[in-house]
Amino acid sequence: MEPKIKLWLEVDDEIVFGIGRLILLEKIDRLGSINKAANELNMSYRAAWGKIKASEERLGFKLVETKVGGSKGGGTELTSKAKKVMKKYQEYEELINQKVQKIFKNKFTDLF
Repeated sequence: MEPKIKLWLEVDDEIVFGIGRLILLEKIDRLGSINKAANELNMSYRAAWGKIKASEERLGFKLVETKVGGSKGGGTELTSKAKKVMKKYQEYEELINQKVQKIFKNKFTDLF
């Protein structure tokens, strides 16, 4: 048995960042396209774009830069701040998970 947690960040009770946003941004970074990332996640473009825009509004800065051009020249890139948020979220999540594992072992070892 092991503990599992879900971690996300909120502003005014609204999600700003979590594992879903992280995965979406990782796919955008890899594929260079919101549409391709959304398709890989079985999500509509509109839903993916909505999550990005909501996070940007709550964070107060852009996560992506889009270039118009369609299939021949368009695309999407992550901003440097998006990459920083992703890195810090992953580091934070790892620290939290380490603490949770330690506390779990401390509290439940005698039961299992």
